[in-house]
Amino acid sequence: MATLLYRLGKFAYRRAWAVIGAWIVIFAALLGGGLALGGQTAESFAIPGTESQTALDRLEAVFPAVAGASVQVVLETPDGSSVDDYKDAIADQVDAIEKIDGVEAVVGPFDEYAGKAVSDDETMALTKVQFDGPATDVTEEALTELQDTASIPEDAGLTVAFGGQVFQDSTFGVSVTEVFGVVFAAIVLLITFGSLLAAGMPLLTALVGVGATIGGILIVASFESVTSTAPMLALMIGLAVGIDYALFILSRHRNQLAHGEDPEESVGMAVGTAGSAVVFAGLTVIIALLGLLVVGIPFLSVMGVAAAFAVLVAIAVATTLLPAIFGLAKGRLIPKTGSRAYKRAVATTDSKPTLGMRWVKLVMKAPIVFVVAVVALLGVVAIPALSLDLALPNNGSEPRGSTQREAYDMVSDGFGAGFNGPLVVAVDITQTTDIVDDLDAIGDKLGALDGVANVSQGLPDETLDTAIIQVTGSSAPDSLETKQLVADIRDLAPSIEKEFDTAISVTGTTAVGIDISNRLTSALIPFGLIVVGLSILLLMMVFRSILVPIKAALGFLLSVVASFGIVVAVFQWGWLADVIGVEHAGPILSFLPILLMAVLFGLAMDYEVFLVSGMREEFVKTGNAREAVSRGFGNGARVVTAAALIMFFVFFSFVPEGSGAIKPIALGLASGIAIDAFLIRMTLVPAVMTLLGNAAWWMPAWLRKALPNVDVEGEQLREHREAVEWADGQSTLAISAEELVVGSREYAVGPIDLAVPTGAIVVARGDAADRRLIAATLGGRLDLVDGRAQIVGLPLPSEASRVRSLVALADVGGVERTETTVTVGELLTERLELTQPWYRMWNTTRQSRAWLARVNSVAREASGRQTVPVTNATTLVELPQFERAVALAAIALSEQTPIVMLDQLDAFTPDDESAFIDAVATLAPASTTVVVGTPATFRAAAVSGGRDLILIDLAAARAAGQKGGIR
Repeated sequence: MATLLYRLGKFAYRRAWAVIGAWIVIFAALLGGGLALGGQTAESFAIPGTESQTALDRLEAVFPAVAGASVQVVLETPDGSSVDDYKDAIADQVDAIEKIDGVEAVVGPFDEYAGKAVSDDETMALTKVQFDGPATDVTEEALTELQDTASIPEDAGLTVAFGGQVFQDSTFGVSVTEVFGVVFAAIVLLITFGSLLAAGMPLLTALVGVGATIGGILIVASFESVTSTAPMLALMIGLAVGIDYALFILSRHRNQLAHGEDPEESVGMAVGTAGSAVVFAGLTVIIALLGLLVVGIPFLSVMGVAAAFAVLVAIAVATTLLPAIFGLAKGRLIPKTGSRAYKRAVATTDSKPTLGMRWVKLVMKAPIVFVVAVVALLGVVAIPALSLDLALPNNGSEPRGSTQREAYDMVSDGFGAGFNGPLVVAVDITQTTDIVDDLDAIGDKLGALDGVANVSQGLPDETLDTAIIQVTGSSAPDSLETKQLVADIRDLAPSIEKEFDTAISVTGTTAVGIDISNRLTSALIPFGLIVVGLSILLLMMVFRSILVPIKAALGFLLSVVASFGIVVAVFQWGWLADVIGVEHAGPILSFLPILLMAVLFGLAMDYEVFLVSGMREEFVKTGNAREAVSRGFGNGARVVTAAALIMFFVFFSFVPEGSGAIKPIALGLASGIAIDAFLIRMTLVPAVMTLLGNAAWWMPAWLRKALPNVDVEGEQLREHREAVEWADGQSTLAISAEELVVGSREYAVGPIDLAVPTGAIVVARGDAADRRLIAATLGGRLDLVDGRAQIVGLPLPSEASRVRSLVALADVGGVERTETTVTVGELLTERLELTQPWYRMWNTTRQSRAWLARVNSVAREASGRQTVPVTNATTLVELPQFERAVALAAIALSEQTPIVMLDQLDAFTPDDESAFIDAVATLAPASTTVVVGTPATFRAAAVSGGRDLILIDLAAARAAGQKGGIR
């Protein structure tokens, strides 16, 4: 991965304007398209498979009049007068509402089936409005018309407010406090880099990524239902990780420039090393967020996908757009000599210790003390999490002054909190013969349950299939008492069905919210185990260690539980609620814990990789575990501190003015980042690593072999750079190798030294297996066992994919059973069509004839006898061995690659063998280097055309302790 990113970074640097132009087009297309389509978010909370959702779906089918979105119109009289005095105004409003498009039914406070719609003191009344579809289908025009009807009772002196799910705030936008978050991030970047130019780059790229992300989400929102929380979450995460990912790469680039690295090479290395950590950390966030799909809740899946898309865009921007901007800046990013940034970059072990170095030295003096202190502190902070109570947001959490919050408070004061979210009990009446009496009896049983404030009269549908009974609790919709009431009704259902032969089920907005909360609560532990298990596996791949991943996962759990504790203390218990603008203390968002776990997991792994990979790099160099902890921490502490501060400020800026749903998420992320970065990664990690010593880097050999090496530290990239530098020094040679060993540790051929000039003929003598191993290795098909090699300036194995396209391989000795009916013309035409550019396809037949003419001429001349003519229609099986070998060699040469590798059958006679080598030397262009595998008995002295002939004795290379050489 590091080598691929290295090439990508250098490409973006060299093609700066092309890459920037491409991003301008992407940005304009996504954001412009989203705004043009006018995508709107809408709150749609549904959970397939639960009792409440199943009952709601049934009501939509058989009783649509009560299954659509509902609205409460709350009317309050002035000066304590009675609502009876305003019956005419209320009736006029009901008539006006009935005329609105999309309204299915209106029940005034004085209608037959109104239930308890007038308060006990007769100062307040409720009008219930039912739309003909779900909340997501209710148009803005219908809501506007509905609110306009308020003027009728208001003119009569009543106070009017509208409540219901359709009035929940589903808009999103950026307030001034979010701008302050970006300003704080800019200040941190300026302090970190000491340069306005450098500080502005992460902000610019992050804003481009966020703009593209929001545009993409708005496009989707034009066709599918997207909750308002999804774009806000994507904005928050995209901005934070976008700045941080650019910060990591820019910091590495500036440090390398300070050490005198060429700007283009520095960009490649920065993207290849720091960029690898960015891609790895970003992918862990994406995987965790997409893991929300397995929970099976649509609105949560949408949030996870939106946030994952934001992270994906941030990765793409950091690894392409940022290096392109570096390409415009070139050497202007080099820290000025004598500046603080320059001194930090070139600091040595003898330099004055930085704050980070002094801190880690302090931690390492008493690691047990710091471990106990951090664990104890976070344990105390996590205590409130034990009382975690989950619920979906309702109008009680909306901002004060909004019509939905006013309606919620008025209903709570006049009727009781339970009237803001009554339960709907659906009754199957298909089997009953005494509908009215049975409904009354069922209502009495429901009314006898604890926590019931009111039970409405049973209302059957027109076809007498289903009836509904509205049960109003005495507590708020999101309270524990209401959850218990839902459970009690479900416990009562079997006895009702047995007595009345009538099934009942609980549904409605409140019941759906409770079922979602219960589902999420039960999914919390399995999801946590998946995330922790994933973190251990991924970090094993990165650090090649057992204990380091386990330590990282435990630290992640500590930071997550502590962040839960802070959120519960503020939003559920009400601590410091007024300070950060929390207007309503109550249950926590039901999807917040899983969302926090998913996001914090990736961000925590980000800091873990950046800090601990530096420690591992130092340990690999020195073998001193203790010194590796201090030096690795000292090198990464400043950047991690800056990154954590930026994330904290960005996330926390969404707390004061954020929507009711986004506030707790923002506070949880901000506190989680602060805890994880400063207490876990920068205190607990060095303390534990000090205690573990060398054991921290232990891994069983079998596991090390089984796990892929993702090379986040860039070890393979550094090897690639060294190989490229060596290959550049071999520019006069088509093939060269030093101490090359091919095959495997158990079956090794080599070491072999090679120095093959362009156009030479190389004869590799030895067993067929050895010949094919050397050909496959030099052709980029097999990895080297040891040593190094280059093919036309491309080092192996890092450039194996490019080498494969420059080396043609062919077995010219025998005929495969499947090729007995294949003609030479078919093989030659196929090879020409695969390798020719499209505009030369028309000339394939002519080229084929020309090649065959040369084959016949060269075969006669090389063998000194009359050979069997080769035509387009000749099958391979018809040809004698010599003619067949020359024809197959010509087919391989027709690819026009700089290197052609041929292997011949051991049964060649000495004369034919020499003639074949001579024929190949004549057929091949002067710039083509040909490697021919032959038996060990081959003894050729010269070839036609004055080409160099190089012999490789593979049998000698196989001999134990001997070096194969060129003679």
